[in-house]
Amino acid sequence: MSLTIRKLRLQKGWTQDQLAEFAGLSVRSVQRIERGARPSLESLKSLAAVFEVDLTTLTPGDKPMIPDTLATEDELEAIQYVKGIREFYMHASMFIVFFLVFGLAFGLRFGFEDPKVRFLLLALGGWGVGVIVHGLAAYELIRFLGPKWERSLIERRLGRKL
Repeated sequence: MSLTIRKLRLQKGWTQDQLAEFAGLSVRSVQRIERGARPSLESLKSLAAVFEVDLTTLTPGDKPMIPDTLATEDELEAIQYVKGIREFYMHASMFIVFFLVFGLAFGLRFGFEDPKVRFLLLALGGWGVGVIVHGLAAYELIRFLGPKWERSLIERRLGRKL
């Protein structure tokens, strides 16, 4: 269900904020629902009305929430891929802000020769390496520990395809 709601939202080109506003829900509620929390019947009715779908489309009954009945395997993989890239951009943005605020500000204030500032810049440099690795993984240039690797390990453990 959570991926159904996310898929419908993305098909409309809406942000979580917009969906929350249209459905009369809080943004936090939309976030929780998209992460897999069970919505109340009232929330489901609001979402069904906003998406102009039957309530049964959003209520899988007693079935587990995974897998999503309205998303194909390719769509699920694409959603995960885009989510990974979004997380990378958020990580990179945080790094840039922290580097500018702390690294450059302290460097300009206390001088770049100060041992404390050098240590801070070294720590930020380590974080920068982490951001680069995150970006390579998000764009699947590094495949180790990615979703395909996880899937192959799960399938090997189960002895069958997922």
